[in-house]
Amino acid sequence: MKVTDHIKKSEGKTLFSFEIIPPKKGKNIQELYNNIDPLMEFNPPFIDVTTSREEYVYIEKSGLLDRKITRMRPGTLGICAAIKHKYDVDTVPHVLCGGFTKEETEYLLVDCHYLGINNVMALRGDAMSHQNYFEAAKGGHQYAQGLVEQIADLNQGKYLHDVMEADDCADFCIGVAGYPEKHLEAPSLQTDLKRLKDKVDAGADYVVTQMFFDNQKYFDFVKAAREIGIDVPIIPGIKPIAISKHLQLLPQVFKIDLPEPLINAVQDCSTNQQVRQVGVEWCVQQSKELIDFGVPVLHYYSMGKSTNIEQIAKQIF
Repeated sequence: MKVTDHIKKSEGKTLFSFEIIPPKKGKNIQELYNNIDPLMEFNPPFIDVTTSREEYVYIEKSGLLDRKITRMRPGTLGICAAIKHKYDVDTVPHVLCGGFTKEETEYLLVDCHYLGINNVMALRGDAMSHQNYFEAAKGGHQYAQGLVEQIADLNQGKYLHDVMEADDCADFCIGVAGYPEKHLEAPSLQTDLKRLKDKVDAGADYVVTQMFFDNQKYFDFVKAAREIGIDVPIIPGIKPIAISKHLQLLPQVFKIDLPEPLINAVQDCSTNQQVRQVGVEWCVQQSKELIDFGVPVLHYYSMGKSTNIEQIAKQIF
């Protein structure tokens, strides 16, 4: 079932969903199952699975360093299929511009269709570690809007090199990212909102936001989005603080602001266990306020661990 159909079926009740990252190469999928199992009691209608883009590694060969491309966390589509089979829940693979040609993207989407996966999250992705700015793969998309357009075309039977008249065309529900505090590369929030509207106009069916810790940022973002004509569901993505280093890491990596009361509460902690509890309590309050606002889904960034998400969900759902 499509994400948007799950939202319609809920008839105004806020749903629970979460996002996971594939295990690193050499790890067993059972570790992933162990983190998913405790969250299934809260009936997530869908689970997102992230995709990691390629990165360079240097291998010594005959006294010289040979640069090779690798992916440390492959297997997004396989994990989606495994979760769908094991838990009978819809999955949402993340599809990136970065590191993929348009042809490779088409093959991935065809595989999704064969597997009965009809939700995808269309993202540009980040620049590689050695790049100052994002660079598309040769023959790939520079922006997520182009990726959305390709997926929307596929829904109409329009492949890259031919048009297929078939009774069983793909029918993907397309999610895209939104940024309540603007994308780090956008010159202004208004410019970023215009780019988001372009993605919706291109065929995006719903939006999931970047993490935020001040709900007012989300409320203002939704209001501004509605004012420029974005009328699709806007799902808040939230994450509990888990370690003290998050005070520095999250603003640095995601270019977001943390509220002073949260900063002060974390700084008053003497152990990461205390920090984790602060993060849970803050996220519970965020969640309650967002439910009162009427959000369609609460989407939690689990980052591979589920214990704090489980603590939060027990108090909310």
